[in-house]
Amino acid sequence: YLDYFFIDGPSMKDVLVKYTDLTGKPSLPAPWTFGLWLSTSFTTNYDEKTVMSFIDGMLDRGIPLRVFHFDCFWMKEFHWSDFVWDERVFPDPEGMLKRIKAKGLNICVWINSYIGQESVLFAEGVEKGYFVKRTNGDVWQWDMWQPGMALVDFTNPDACKWFQSKLEVLLDMGVDCFKTDFGERIPTEDIMYFDGSDPKKMHNYYTYLYNKCVYELLERKRGKGEAVLFARSATAGGQKFPVHWGGDCWSDYESMEESLRGGLSLCMSGFGFWSHDIGGFESTSTPDVYKRWCAFGLLSSHSRLHGSTSYRVPWAYDEEAVDVVRYFAQLKASLMPYLYRNAIETSKTGIPMMRSMVLEFTEDKNCAYLATQYMLGDSLLAAPIFRDDSIAEYYLPEGTWTSLLTGEVKEGGKWYTEKHGYLSIPLYVKEGSIVAMGARNDNAVYDYADGVTFRAYALKDGIQAETVVYGTENEKEASADVVKNGTSYEITVESKKASKVALMNAGAPKQVNGASYTQDGENVIVEFHGDGKAEVVF
Repeated sequence: YLDYFFIDGPSMKDVLVKYTDLTGKPSLPAPWTFGLWLSTSFTTNYDEKTVMSFIDGMLDRGIPLRVFHFDCFWMKEFHWSDFVWDERVFPDPEGMLKRIKAKGLNICVWINSYIGQESVLFAEGVEKGYFVKRTNGDVWQWDMWQPGMALVDFTNPDACKWFQSKLEVLLDMGVDCFKTDFGERIPTEDIMYFDGSDPKKMHNYYTYLYNKCVYELLERKRGKGEAVLFARSATAGGQKFPVHWGGDCWSDYESMEESLRGGLSLCMSGFGFWSHDIGGFESTSTPDVYKRWCAFGLLSSHSRLHGSTSYRVPWAYDEEAVDVVRYFAQLKASLMPYLYRNAIETSKTGIPMMRSMVLEFTEDKNCAYLATQYMLGDSLLAAPIFRDDSIAEYYLPEGTWTSLLTGEVKEGGKWYTEKHGYLSIPLYVKEGSIVAMGARNDNAVYDYADGVTFRAYALKDGIQAETVVYGTENEKEASADVVKNGTSYEITVESKKASKVALMNAGAPKQVNGASYTQDGENVIVEFHGDGKAEVVF
């Protein structure tokens, strides 16, 4: 049942480019999906009052929330899935969704492809032959998860249309996207599919068809650039239907570290975007773990607060947790010009946004098995803290590295051990990089080019550093390139809007030609009002 493909990169990145040439490039998620997601959690009690208190609580505390997710119990228990709101707790779902959208949020709801016998859809699915069957023609059922549960047969085109029609009602009501849970544990014995597919091969391929079905509906209803899932299971090619998250982890440091290791493995397998349950899913973490996980989660491509038996709003832990979520959510929002440019490049190349150290620094033996830190895009190194004594241990490859948060410069080729407060994390910029920082930090969606600051870090003589800024419609809207020549820097900016170029840790210049500037400590801030060129002489 296995075909082996040998891909000569020769580099690891080249392998990913060629692999995704074969299996499909990661689709580009919309800018709003990179904002902070908040969930009801799984088995917690909630109704509209609870939901609105969470949303208002986040916004009133200055936390830039962007997506609200309703987990399983938006439907009645044991009715999963029937795609009908539980009127006992949500008597006016359409009105509620409008009230949430009026606050500037997008909306996600939980679904799966399993139809329990109590579902109003069960009889219809049986009658029309929309479920996976046993070889004797009976509908395959089991009681694991939902009593009498059947599986939608996505090899049947009519079953796909039927499944999509039920979800379409929710989209027309105001839902924006779906958490496509499950899709795994697919039976392989005594099974018959509509199109005669081999049951053993369908074990993995089932989830591809499931997510494809939902994703294509979202593309049709919301537009090609607006479709997004929050998917759990996947197989080769599943990267075309982002985003995927790490599933049900425990709420401790061990699971946090395991989540990162698993996510980096997924991203080395052709998947461009990844998320995980911030704070952990099972049980409830200590405030310490929660705050460290929030920093990690908000420095991931996608960021969602979600749990099982307890809420994940930060004030449920302590007031400092509110400060931590606010700080890192605002930081991520300000990084959107940089992050979205990397996302666009991921969708074109197949090289992931979150990169294992060995993927980025293959020749560095220290990076071969280093799974507790990662590159976020092409220029930022993030090293989450996994210890309750607040100690960070991380490695910087050869070169000059600059802390994005403090401006501190460190020499690479070394390991570092240091203590960090909760509003801090090792987050370093690679030498020779220009990181585009947005003028806003209150939303993931804004005009990234308007007022952008191009931060240039540790440039080397004669080597041009450059970057671009894309708008939310994926059009190039601004660019900057900087070349250091001895004691001077040549700067070129192309933009129709105001922008700045910051030469980080460059010191005080003797003169600046072609533009005005300000001095911010050791940083020189050169100001542009549209296209421009400048020379900074030291």
